[in-house]
Parts: sequence; structure tokens; C-alpha cells
Amino acid sequence: MSYRRRTKSGVSPCWKWPPTPNISAQRSDSSASCIPWGQTLQPHPHLHCVVPGGGLSSDHQRWIASRAHFFLPVKVLSRVFRGKFVAGLRRAGHTGRLAFHGECLPLADPQAFVAFLRSLFREDWVVYAKPPFGGPEHVLQYLARYTHRVAISNHRIVDVTDSHVTFRWKDYAHHSRQRTMTLTSEEFLRRFVQHVLPKGFPRIRYFGWLANRRRRQLLPRCRLLLAQTPPATPAAPAEEPAVWLCPYCHGPMRVLEWLTALQILDAESRKVSIENSS
Repeated sequence: MSYRRRTKSGVSPCWKWPPTPNISAQRSDSSASCIPWGQTLQPHPHLHCVVPGGGLSSDHQRWIASRAHFFLPVKVLSRVFRGKFVAGLRRAGHTGRLAFHGECLPLADPQAFVAFLRSLFREDWVVYAKPPFGGPEHVLQYLARYTHRVAISNHRIVDVTDSHVTFRWKDYAHHSRQRTMTLTSEEFLRRFVQHVLPKGFPRIRYFGWLANRRRRQLLPRCRLLLAQTPPATPAAPAEEPAVWLCPYCHGPMRVLEWLTALQILDAESRKVSIENSS
């Protein structure tokens, strides 16, 4: 429920922003990617929302662009996000869709839950919004590295034993310094399975003219209004000849797995140690 509430609350303020003298676009369509993990596999659910600087008019006849140096008031956006998120929690609590365990067990009392919701309005919530430094292409390339991955990739795992797992992680608090962390097998699995999304939950969602039901009709309309050339349809790739042939049967060899230099060195060192021990 928390993932769904965070996604809906995070996108809704941008998508349904009311028109004002400073904000001419009636609706800003967007895409949102849910990333539930951090570098050390601890829970760190957050959304990356890609929002165009403008939108279609209500009759789909004009493209209404935002100002060059202003899109949305971030402080107001933070308060709207807080209000929608807390309202969703309140509805979920009243309909019995929330379960409290461990340290949160006292919130099962209705009065304690209401008091907790009131306390959330005493804190300033932060919505981090900024224009892309390297342009839209750079942002999409950055997000593409995370949207179809699991919490940790194989090349970050340094060592695995019967009882422990060691992996690399990037310490963003100290200038992205590379560090290693060793966890017990149980703790590593506990952290990993926390990031398995609920069944039926789509990690990437599209809204407005980017939504699946409307994209085919409205995306060409946006390109026409913006005088953008539609991307060329890629031709079907021809069957490429095999690069490597088996030295014994001369049949084609297919790549099954790519190994990093560190993994190859580690395998070679283990092979040498086994031969020396024998």
C-alpha cells in the first residue's frame, strides 16, 4: 500500500496542478519510476518523476509551454504532496487497509493514529525538483540504468561464502567513495527480499498523454504541435554471423555471461590455490 500511495501522491500534484496566471499549462503529464532500494540494500523507496515543461490544451489544439525559468512553486508542491500522502494514509487507516507491527504497533489505537497524522503536518516535507543538467536525454539515460534492475547486480558482489556476502557500495555522503560491506547470508537475503514489489504493482507508470491508452493518439499530436520529426522506425536487424566459432566443432559460440576483470582474476586465484593445495 505504501508504494501505491507514494506513487499516486508524488505524481498527482504535478499532473492535476490548477491553472494560475503564472502556470499556463492546465495539466502536466509525466512518467514516474519507483526505486525502493539504496546502495546498502536498506529500504529507501523514492520516485523519479520526469515531467515535461508544458502540456496540451483541453481541446488538444495547442501546446502550452511553461516559462523558460519557472515551472512549479516547489514549496507549495511539497505541501500538496504532504497533504495528499497524509490523506491517503487516513483513508487507508479508516478502511482497515493498514497493519501495524513492531515499533508501529501502538498506532493501531485509533486515537494514537490520528495524533500521529497530525504530527506529520508539523514537519516540512521536501520535494526535490530541478531542471536536468545534461538535458532530457541525460536524465532518461540515467533512469534507464535502474528501471529494469533488481536491488543489486552481480558485478557488485565481491565474495560469497556459506555464511557471509560481501559487496561494493557507493558512499554518496563522502563524495561517492567506493566501499565494501559484509553481511551475514540471512541479513543479505532479508534486505534483498524487502525490495520485491507487491504483485501487480507496475514499477513505471505513465500519466496523461503518456498513458498507454492515450499515447498512440496524443503523442503524434504533441510532436505535430512542437514541429518535431517522429523517430524513424528501426529496421529489423539482419541475422549477424557468429563472431566466435568453436575450435573443435566449428559451430557458432553464443555469449552466455559477461565476466568483469575482477571476477576473472578471482576465479584464476582460486584455481591456483586449489592446484597448490593438491
